[in-house]
Amino acid sequence: MNRNTITVIIIFVVVLLLALSPLFLLNDAEFTGSDDAGSQMVESISGETGEAYEPWFTPVLETLIGGELPGEAETLFFCIQTGIGVSIIAFCFGYLVARKKYSES
Repeated sequence: MNRNTITVIIIFVVVLLLALSPLFLLNDAEFTGSDDAGSQMVESISGETGEAYEPWFTPVLETLIGGELPGEAETLFFCIQTGIGVSIIAFCFGYLVARKKYSES
C-alpha cells in the first residue's frame, strides 16, 4: 500500500472513533438544544416574577394565515432557508475557485 493510502485510512479511523465515542462514553447525557434552554430560562424568570410570559411579536406567516403553522410547514421553510444559504455559499466558493483558475491562464 501507498504511504498516502495508509495516512488516509488512519485519519478515517481516528475521525470515526471521535464521532462514535460520545455514544459510548456519555450514556446518561441529555442532548437538548437552545430552544429548550431558552424556554427553561423564560419559565424560571416567569416563576420568579409571577407574571405570565407574553411574546414581543407574532410571526408574519402566523398573522397572515390566522393561526399557528403546522410542523411540516416550519420544517419546509427551514429546509428552503438552508438550501438558499448553502447555494449562496457554494456559489461564492465556486466563484473564488474559478476566478483563481482563470486568472492564471
